[in-house]
Amino acid sequence: MPSGPESFVSNPQYGAEFSKARELLLAHPGRWRIIYHYDGDGIAAASSALRALGRLGYPAQATPLLGVERSRIDELLKATRGPVLVVDTGASWLDRFAEHPHPVIVLDHHTYPGHPTPPALPPHVAFVDPLDWGVDGMSELCASTLTWLYTVFLDPINWDNAPWGLSGAISDRQHVGGFRGLNLQLLREAEQRSLVVSAPGLALRGPTLADALTQSIDPYLAGIAGRPEEARGFLRALGLDPTRAPGDLPPAEVRTLADALRARLAPRGVAPELLRSLDGPRYLLPSLGQDAEELANLQNAAGRAEVPEIGIALALGDPAALEEARRAEAAWRTGLLQGLRRVEDEGVNPMTALQWFVSPDTTLAGTQAGMAMSYLLDPLRPVLVFSPGAGSVKVSARGTHAQVARGLDLAEALREAARAVGGEGGGHRIASGATLPPGTEERFRVEVDRRIAAQFARPEAPA
Repeated sequence: MPSGPESFVSNPQYGAEFSKARELLLAHPGRWRIIYHYDGDGIAAASSALRALGRLGYPAQATPLLGVERSRIDELLKATRGPVLVVDTGASWLDRFAEHPHPVIVLDHHTYPGHPTPPALPPHVAFVDPLDWGVDGMSELCASTLTWLYTVFLDPINWDNAPWGLSGAISDRQHVGGFRGLNLQLLREAEQRSLVVSAPGLALRGPTLADALTQSIDPYLAGIAGRPEEARGFLRALGLDPTRAPGDLPPAEVRTLADALRARLAPRGVAPELLRSLDGPRYLLPSLGQDAEELANLQNAAGRAEVPEIGIALALGDPAALEEARRAEAAWRTGLLQGLRRVEDEGVNPMTALQWFVSPDTTLAGTQAGMAMSYLLDPLRPVLVFSPGAGSVKVSARGTHAQVARGLDLAEALREAARAVGGEGGGHRIASGATLPPGTEERFRVEVDRRIAAQFARPEAPA
């Protein structure tokens, strides 16, 4: 039988953090501001929170945060004359929330300054972070699954936030190699409640096999992506009809195609867990009639198109939101393919311990970094992507699990290097970001390269 969330983690800090956050919210039934990161994970987390607050009868306003910017947090807090719920961001600014005169709840899975010692916070601030209970926020629980779990603590009816918990985790790529840890436990609970149905299937979407290969970004197929004729030739050589729909393939042909894709990707150093994912489990959401990965793409696209509210409107049942999200997804996919083709054709800039390139697509840079790191670039060095903007430079950094096993900690490297040049940074060991003053990029790169080289040179990788 399904169980309650209180017993999911034995560490006493787990129950203490959730209890304080639950009690603080239930004691303040007025209007809440929800601050969320604008990516797919943040949108999904905010969606679950809004649905739960709506069920409680609490009015709420959701505001996206587009970068690692203390000034924007200060601005939002000053403009908010009431309680605040922060999801998928906030761990870097706990000192700012302590000064807010109203209740603040922070649900974040990123590393905070001073970790592993949680900061002392006043009674009106609740901070929930899986790192405090021995759960890895990089791979075992993201913001959307954390927020989904929090809403279940508020009321078990919120188990039906499963679509936004899982789609957000997929957006955060915590499904690669299979869900694990608390994510897996939440998935199993959702399956028992028939909220999710898992089944094997191809990691390809499109009306035909040729379209699916041509438009695929995950996996990104060098030499095929964006090239319809090459995609058709590849399929015909396998004895597969390019006009067939991916969902129509029998199991034997699914294996044939997946094995051929693995044979093409493996020599490029693509990680084993990504190769296994080519025909790994897919997650159907019966209440929505779609796959969790499809929902994740719609949410990601809405955020990267700078209309994250469309991703949230999907969760709130707005009938017009689906078509708007699909249009955003088509533009998002086109932009990603163009950016990845540019990297494939032009290459990147190598340094001692990292590699980097510049992308004009500020809102797509993080996804470009992740896909390029996974499918195109030297697997031994993490990648940094720089996107100059109005008044600041955004940086997205991505590594691999193999690099983390060698000692990589991008959150530490970017935080310290950004601080050295007057910027801000943070995130996870495997994925991080920064905001820099214009003109500091070269010094920042040198600082990050030096720090990553030192991390790789440590005699033992961190546990």
